[in-house]
Amino acid sequence: MTPLSDRVVIVALIATVALVFALVFWTVRLHPAQEQQPLQWRQGPAGLQQGGSTL
Repeated sequence: MTPLSDRVVIVALIATVALVFALVFWTVRLHPAQEQQPLQWRQGPAGLQQGGSTL
């Protein structure tokens, strides 16, 4: 088995970086906004806020 040429490695690295950039861009900018924001880590479940017990 012959080793990969430098050109193949460079193209693969550029393609990987471009794919990661595209996924991050889609997640941050183009993803449709959700109606309800996710809970912050400081907020507990609804039962704890109303004095309920989760046990």
